[in-house]
Amino acid sequence: MSRNAVETVMGAVVLVVAAVFLFFAYTTSQVRAVSGYELTANFDRVEGLRDGGDVRISGIKVGSIISQTLDPKDYVAIVKMSIDPAVKIPVDSVATITSSGLLGDKYLSIVPGAEDAFLKPGATIEHTTPPMSLESLIGQFIYGQQNAGGGGQQGGGGQQPKPNGQIPPAK
Repeated sequence: MSRNAVETVMGAVVLVVAAVFLFFAYTTSQVRAVSGYELTANFDRVEGLRDGGDVRISGIKVGSIISQTLDPKDYVAIVKMSIDPAVKIPVDSVATITSSGLLGDKYLSIVPGAEDAFLKPGATIEHTTPPMSLESLIGQFIYGQQNAGGGGQQGGGGQQPKPNGQIPPAK
């Protein structure tokens, strides 16, 4: 009987420690959504961005992504975000989609402009930059290396292509 009581007490202690850990992790992280005024930004693509993601200025979280929708007319992604009311965004700011690291989560970064006028609630950030795709960068690197090799298995003999892209015939 005493063995079951010890196991029960140890199980309760483990659950309390887990609960304290989760509470500590939640309070120290910036997982909470920021409530404030709403802005929108239009992007060609938003791959990797998610609802509830961070909006940052200089690496500091100033807002949260509310939603992402597709404009059926122009086929651009419309990102709605909520910005902390204490933070004023200049009219000429640039919104970019950036990664936290090589394989990290993506977030929306705002680079403030130099204008004295600020965006009003409901306004649209006009200047945007789509995210860089790791796959396309690798593809460009590989494709660039193949072209720089000058022939390889094609039997071109190391001849460089003419400006029109054609390789001159072998002599």
